[in-house]
Amino acid sequence: MPRLGETYPVEIDVTSKPKTEYETDEYFELDLPVAPAVMVGDDIVVEGSDISDHDLEVCICKKLGLPEPQKKGLMDRLFGKS
Repeated sequence: MPRLGETYPVEIDVTSKPKTEYETDEYFELDLPVAPAVMVGDDIVVEGSDISDHDLEVCICKKLGLPEPQKKGLMDRLFGKS
């Protein structure tokens, strides 16, 4: 995620706690998503599972009104093509 914060004008906040802290009554009263979760703005993108870097980048671009990034193929990733 730090790479996305360098690429786009967004603030990245990461909250990490022991799993037991996410299972308390106090946490559920906050009406936050089930961990692990990703929120973009006030929208819950995914909760209870992970998300691919590309899918997260697409959500950020949509929120910022930018064109969606192209998904890189294996050869692009191996040889660093953008």
